[in-house]
Amino acid sequence: MNKTIMTVDDSASIRMMVQFTLIDLGYDIVMAANGKEALEKLTNKKMPKIDLLITDFNMPVLNGIGLIKSVREIPDYKFMPIIMLTTEFQPEKKFEGRQAGATSWLVKPFKPEQLVAVVKRMIG
Repeated sequence: MNKTIMTVDDSASIRMMVQFTLIDLGYDIVMAANGKEALEKLTNKKMPKIDLLITDFNMPVLNGIGLIKSVREIPDYKFMPIIMLTTEFQPEKKFEGRQAGATSWLVKPFKPEQLVAVVKRMIG
Protein backbone atom coordinates (compact mmCIF):
# COMPACT_ATOMS: atom_id res chain seq x y z
CA MET A 1 0.00 0.00 0.00
CA ASN A 2 1.28 3.45 -0.94
CA LYS A 3 2.13 5.98 1.72
CA THR A 4 -0.03 9.10 1.73
CA ILE A 5 1.35 12.62 2.01
CA MET A 6 -0.71 15.74 2.64
CA THR A 7 0.60 19.02 1.25
CA VAL A 8 -0.89 22.20 2.70
CA ASP A 9 -0.19 25.55 1.06
CA ASP A 10 -2.31 28.52 0.03
CA SER A 11 -0.39 28.56 -3.26
CA ALA A 12 -1.89 26.11 -5.76
CA SER A 13 1.36 26.13 -7.75
CA ILE A 14 3.38 25.00 -4.69
CA ARG A 15 0.84 22.23 -3.96
CA MET A 16 1.10 21.07 -7.57
CA MET A 17 4.90 21.23 -7.52
CA VAL A 18 5.01 19.05 -4.39
CA GLN A 19 2.54 16.63 -5.99
CA PHE A 20 4.51 16.40 -9.26
CA THR A 21 7.73 15.85 -7.29
CA LEU A 22 6.37 13.01 -5.15
CA ILE A 23 3.62 11.24 -7.10
CA ASP A 24 6.01 9.55 -9.54
CA LEU A 25 7.80 8.00 -6.55
CA GLY A 26 4.61 6.11 -5.67
CA TYR A 27 3.24 8.37 -2.94
CA ASP A 28 -0.45 9.26 -2.82
CA ILE A 29 -0.99 12.99 -2.40
CA VAL A 30 -3.81 14.81 -0.59
CA MET A 31 -3.91 18.60 -0.92
CA ALA A 32 -5.34 21.38 1.24
CA ALA A 33 -5.25 25.16 0.76
CA ASN A 34 -4.99 26.08 4.46
CA GLY A 35 -4.72 24.59 7.92
CA LYS A 36 -8.46 24.46 8.54
CA GLU A 37 -9.06 22.47 5.35
CA ALA A 38 -6.16 20.18 6.27
CA LEU A 39 -7.61 19.48 9.73
CA GLU A 40 -11.01 18.71 8.22
CA LYS A 41 -9.39 16.16 5.90
CA LEU A 42 -7.17 14.69 8.63
CA THR A 43 -10.17 14.05 10.88
CA ASN A 44 -12.44 12.74 8.10
CA LYS A 45 -12.70 8.98 8.60
CA LYS A 46 -13.34 8.52 4.85
CA MET A 47 -9.91 9.91 3.99
CA PRO A 48 -6.84 7.67 3.97
CA LYS A 49 -4.52 7.92 6.99
CA ILE A 50 -1.81 10.48 6.30
CA ASP A 51 1.80 9.30 6.76
CA LEU A 52 3.52 12.67 6.33
CA LEU A 53 2.39 16.30 6.40
CA ILE A 54 4.10 19.06 4.40
CA THR A 55 2.84 22.51 5.36
CA ASP A 56 3.53 26.16 4.67
CA PHE A 57 4.10 28.56 7.57
CA ASN A 58 2.09 31.56 6.36
CA MET A 59 -1.48 30.76 5.27
CA PRO A 60 -4.89 32.36 5.72
CA VAL A 61 -7.61 30.87 7.96
CA LEU A 62 -5.18 28.68 9.98
CA ASN A 63 -1.42 29.04 9.57
CA GLY A 64 1.17 26.28 9.68
CA ILE A 65 2.00 26.72 13.37
CA GLY A 66 -1.68 26.49 14.35
CA LEU A 67 -2.09 23.47 12.10
CA ILE A 68 0.89 21.64 13.59
CA LYS A 69 -0.26 22.32 17.16
CA SER A 70 -3.73 21.02 16.31
CA VAL A 71 -2.36 17.95 14.52
CA ARG A 72 -0.22 17.05 17.53
CA GLU A 73 -3.42 16.91 19.63
CA ILE A 74 -4.94 14.20 17.38
CA PRO A 75 -3.87 10.81 18.83
CA ASP A 76 -3.42 9.16 15.39
CA TYR A 77 -1.11 11.98 14.26
CA LYS A 78 0.76 12.82 17.47
CA PHE A 79 4.04 11.41 16.08
CA MET A 80 3.51 11.84 12.33
CA PRO A 81 6.49 13.51 10.60
CA ILE A 82 5.78 17.12 9.60
CA ILE A 83 7.87 19.13 7.15
CA MET A 84 7.54 22.90 7.21
CA LEU A 85 7.99 24.09 3.59
CA THR A 86 8.12 27.88 3.70
CA THR A 87 9.83 31.09 2.65
CA GLU A 88 10.63 31.72 6.32
CA PHE A 89 14.26 31.04 7.19
CA GLN A 90 14.84 33.08 10.35
CA PRO A 91 16.11 31.09 13.36
CA GLU A 92 13.24 32.34 15.55
CA LYS A 93 10.67 31.07 13.01
CA LYS A 94 12.40 27.69 12.86
CA PHE A 95 12.40 27.57 16.66
CA GLU A 96 8.68 28.38 16.69
CA GLY A 97 8.10 25.56 14.19
CA ARG A 98 10.08 23.05 16.22
CA GLN A 99 8.30 24.08 19.42
CA ALA A 100 4.96 23.48 17.68
CA GLY A 101 6.10 20.02 16.57
CA ALA A 102 7.63 20.38 13.09
CA THR A 103 10.06 17.55 12.32
CA SER A 104 11.95 19.19 9.45
CA TRP A 105 12.25 22.52 7.63
CA LEU A 106 12.73 23.32 3.93
CA VAL A 107 12.96 26.82 2.51
CA LYS A 108 11.19 27.84 -0.70
CA PRO A 109 12.08 27.89 -3.46
CA PHE A 110 13.07 24.27 -2.97
CA LYS A 111 14.88 21.83 -5.21
CA PRO A 112 12.79 18.72 -5.90
CA GLU A 113 15.69 16.45 -4.94
CA GLN A 114 15.87 18.14 -1.51
CA LEU A 115 12.21 17.41 -0.87
CA VAL A 116 12.57 13.81 -2.08
CA ALA A 117 15.58 13.24 0.20
CA VAL A 118 13.76 14.53 3.28
CA VAL A 119 10.57 12.58 2.50
CA LYS A 120 12.50 9.34 1.92
CA ARG A 121 14.42 9.83 5.14
CA MET A 122 11.18 10.31 7.08
CA ILE A 123 8.82 7.70 5.61
CA GLY A 124 10.85 5.67 3.14
